[in-house]
Amino acid sequence: MKLQTTVAIEKTDFKIRPTDKILFVGSCFAAEMGNRFSNNCFDVIVNPYGTMYNPASILHTIERLQPNVDLAVLTLGTNHVYLLNETGEIVDNCQKRPAKLFTEKKLSVDECREYLDNAINILRSINERCNVILTVSPIRYQKYGFHESQVSKATLLLAVDKICAQYSSMVHYFPAYEIMCDELRDYRFYKPDMLHPSEQAVDYIFESFCKASFDDDTFSFMEEWQPIRKALSHKPSDPDNEEYQQFWQQTKEQETSFRKKWRLSD
Repeated sequence: MKLQTTVAIEKTDFKIRPTDKILFVGSCFAAEMGNRFSNNCFDVIVNPYGTMYNPASILHTIERLQPNVDLAVLTLGTNHVYLLNETGEIVDNCQKRPAKLFTEKKLSVDECREYLDNAINILRSINERCNVILTVSPIRYQKYGFHESQVSKATLLLAVDKICAQYSSMVHYFPAYEIMCDELRDYRFYKPDMLHPSEQAVDYIFESFCKASFDDDTFSFMEEWQPIRKALSHKPSDPDNEEYQQFWQQTKEQETSFRKKWRLSD
């Protein structure tokens, strides 16, 4: 008896290596995923200018940062943007200013595709070997109404489909949205607001992401790091205790040895 709809996930043509520099930009789901990579000792940049929900704001981050990375993971949340009436420019954050100063607009499929295209071109102009993974955040926007939220997600999915076809060898789609909505189709996988994925759900999606894009060496890297990470995060009741000081020194030596083995920067 099969009690779950399993989402088929295609493995990426490339594999993420322990030494790769990775950029995560997008909705709060990008931060959730990026923080998990950071906790596993990967060299990551996560939303350096704050959470970016739409393709235009994601482009703005990449234009401003000019990142030299091996992989960029871009997570789209919505096609809704806000234009500052005074200039007509899309703002990334309204900064709690009065709503009358802004006009809300919905980007079309082609507009979303164009913003993504520009972002990818910048990334590739800096590092021609940079790969890109696109995801659509599974978090629904209740303020739009659930139908409009679904229309927004559909617009993003269509734009992603177009850009992946355009850059088939370097841009890949990871189905985080489908995993949450279909494979984890149960409210026990949501936080109390019934909109955001629970920690367990994000962990599950993270594991699926790793299976699609890691090789055996990268899994070994993560496995070796876990006991060191746990030791480093230990909170002693008496940090000046001689026994703890010895434990801390041994842990730091293990970390140094680990970084040297995997050729990681400090």
